[in-house]
Amino acid sequence: MSASGALLSTVEPRPRPNWYLLSYDPTNVFARILRGEVPADVLHEDDHCLAFRDVAPQAPTHFLVIPKREIASLSDAGPEDAGLLGHLLVTAAKVARDLGIAEGGSRVVINDGAGAGQTVFHLHVHVLAGRPLTWPPG
Repeated sequence: MSASGALLSTVEPRPRPNWYLLSYDPTNVFARILRGEVPADVLHEDDHCLAFRDVAPQAPTHFLVIPKREIASLSDAGPEDAGLLGHLLVTAAKVARDLGIAEGGSRVVINDGAGAGQTVFHLHVHVLAGRPLTWPPG
């Protein structure tokens, strides 16, 4: 549920081309958040995505932006997802501005697959800010 108590929109199912690397698991925690089965501290919601605070923050400010479309990982996104992928980044920038962290800088991360640290297989964008972020990460 959102902070206002309204149920969030459901995940948008879609047919899978044969090149998809992962099958989408509709029981993953982000799909459950989208269905309102798991609470979240929602920062933004629109027809295409949801932004909420990470429950295990790695920085003083750490939020996620997830699509409402079933996409397991960035590698599973296709050409038809280009607009949505851009929308996720524009939304990340908007929420950063709304939280007052844009001017100080933030790190935007997409972990793509288990080998890169992805643990929830629903595409998501991390935005971290509020502490020095060294390079290279990890």
